[in-house]
Amino acid sequence: MDVADQIKTIKEELNRLDVTLVAVSKTKSLEDIMAAYDAEQRIFGENVVQELVGKYEALPKDIKWHLIGHLQSNKVKYIAPFVALIHSVDSIKLLKEINKQAHKHNRTIDCLLQVHIAAEDTKFGLDHVELIELLRSPELAQLNNVRIRGLMGIATNTPNEKEIKEEFRELKSLYDGIKSSFFGEKPSFDILSMGMSSDYKIAIEQGCTMVRLGSTIFGGR
Repeated sequence: MDVADQIKTIKEELNRLDVTLVAVSKTKSLEDIMAAYDAEQRIFGENVVQELVGKYEALPKDIKWHLIGHLQSNKVKYIAPFVALIHSVDSIKLLKEINKQAHKHNRTIDCLLQVHIAAEDTKFGLDHVELIELLRSPELAQLNNVRIRGLMGIATNTPNEKEIKEEFRELKSLYDGIKSSFFGEKPSFDILSMGMSSDYKIAIEQGCTMVRLGSTIFGGR
């Protein structure tokens, strides 16, 4: 099945479930991305800032680009003019830099707070205590050019589906608690980004609203 057919099949499934598809295009060619674009996919995710900027410059301007990888503060300025959503915010320091760069471009940048849910130390993200501290921080209330849209998490890379399920369930529970405690009736806190090609079906079962799929769409590297 080619890229266009894969996009069509997956989007039909996800639209039915009201789940948004981020097509993870890291390392993929402009031709591959355009094949997905021609199949009406408009949201693409990249994890390297330099690659993201190059693709933004080369491809149609109605694409919504998501930064899904770890983001260093000194790289924010390169994506601030155009990025649609940053999935991987893990500190107030990073939020302040995003706010500063967004202000320069008269934009409000949507962000997700990345929560560390995996057993592996190699994954980035806030633990539960750090997340609550960030949300309670007086500094956060001063940031008028960022908008917290939800949470993101990456499950442990394991064949143990029970473990993955528990990690996603925990993140969904945290998302629900934070939504009611900190955001009340604000409709803008509405994204739970969890699930990749290897585990997105489990993530959907556990209540995600957004999945990040690469190899499922484009094939292996």
